[in-house]
Amino acid sequence: MKKTVLLLSLAGIVLLSGCSPKLFPKGEAYKGFYDEKPVAVLIMPPINKTTSVDAKEYFHTTLNVPVSNAGYYVIPPFLSMEILKRESAYDAELFLDAPLTKFGDVFGADLALFTIIHQWKKASVVGTITVEVEYLFKSVKTGETVYQRRGGITVNANTSYGQSGLGALVGMAVAAIQTAVTDHAIVGAVCNNVTLQDLPAGKYSPLYEKDSNQRAGQKDFKTSINGSAKSIRKQTANWYSKYTKER
Repeated sequence: MKKTVLLLSLAGIVLLSGCSPKLFPKGEAYKGFYDEKPVAVLIMPPINKTTSVDAKEYFHTTLNVPVSNAGYYVIPPFLSMEILKRESAYDAELFLDAPLTKFGDVFGADLALFTIIHQWKKASVVGTITVEVEYLFKSVKTGETVYQRRGGITVNANTSYGQSGLGALVGMAVAAIQTAVTDHAIVGAVCNNVTLQDLPAGKYSPLYEKDSNQRAGQKDFKTSINGSAKSIRKQTANWYSKYTKER
């Protein structure tokens, strides 16, 4: 458990620092959020550009937790998904560059969160699951992008590091089994928790309008996390609150 926590901490550092030494305070990096002062967020159906047909549905169900933890009211995803399907709005790509005022009228949302799944790949033999997702927060009033981030995360379940011979083969076999049974929802939750951990505090957070000087993560990043996706999900579930308390 301690090893997992340490690896997660290192992953958080990678997210915050990225490849570039240039870091910005939240007030600058998330300027659109502070100007817009959103209260309610509508999570749009993910745009799936991969061959993993189940990624879209499962990924959608995991987006609300980190956004809610940050202090925003999230339109209940199951309710919004049913309405969007009924109104022929399930294909979110149709609305990326279209007026969004109708979503404000119907749902009372201030922001629409679009996600584009660029990669969702399992490599069972080496025990890795790689996900690359782009997040776009768009104002329903103006249609402008308030914030955009693209994150690539590799969850590594391989237990054969530092081993050779039979030990390495056994480790690879275990990793293959772990990777095969890891479902989309768990990996989606890990990706969302890590990528959205530094969102500016929303109206329902005690840190609302008090965190603009905290540093923000890079807009584009790639990182890897070692350990089973299930255990990592538990560690990252409340990462937002831990992150803000430490600063």
